Amino acid sequence: MSLSLRDISVPGRLHDVTLDVAAGERLGLIGPNGAGKSTLIRAIIGDIAATGHVVFDGQRLAAWPRARRARSVACLAQQQTLAFPLSAREVIALARAPHATGRTVDDQIVAAAAHAMDISHLLTRAYTRLSGGERQRVQLARVLAQIWRAEDAGARLLLLDEPVAALDIAHQSRVMTTLAGLAEQGVTVVFVLHDVSLAAAHADRLVALRDGRLATAGPPDEVVTEANLAHVFAAATRVIAHPDTGHPVVLHG
Repeated sequence: MSLSLRDISVPGRLHDVTLDVAAGERLGLIGPNGAGKSTLIRAIIGDIAATGHVVFDGQRLAAWPRARRARSVACLAQQQTLAFPLSAREVIALARAPHATGRTVDDQIVAAAAHAMDISHLLTRAYTRLSGGERQRVQLARVLAQIWRAEDAGARLLLLDEPVAALDIAHQSRVMTTLAGLAEQGVTVVFVLHDVSLAAAHADRLVALRDGRLATAGPPDEVVTEANLAHVFAAATRVIAHPDTGHPVVLHG
């Protein structure tokens, strides 16, 4: 169930990105604006024309039947637009359309995903009347519901582009804890975060992109160093160890 990227390139945006992500691994993508993080996510799912090969679960992802991809690969884009006044429950339930699991099971999964994102109390509310952070959590619940059970989805790949951008710190923690639980079940998780400290605390491995190229990759404490951040972000920082966890924490200079 591993993800393998080989020489992924998008003209003017990505250049020969090669990396592997193991099943059950949480890979964090970091880098400055325009570095190619979102482009890489889009290239993986085939939303943008790219050269190279994307292999998941031993087979080129582009060769998967659409129905299989819809059951097994879930992606949260950086921006979501929905103008129809569907309820939050209806938005989440859209993710169950590729599955033939029946109304009862689907309702249970929608409820479980909503609980995971702390939006159970919002399920009857119109999506268009929710706050930005509430909408983000509904969208997160939607992509989680898409791959909630291994028995429905098989090998599972979860791609998240800035999943916590609109969230308060409590809900950021809740999302990242949920991702850890999915990874423990064998889900391959790739997420983009601008908060380097948060990424370092919750990724098994980090990949830093700069100018569309892979600048450095490795365990968080090897990637998040003052020298690497100066090279990748062209910014002066101080990096200290978190007093409780030892994870690297970035202080802005």
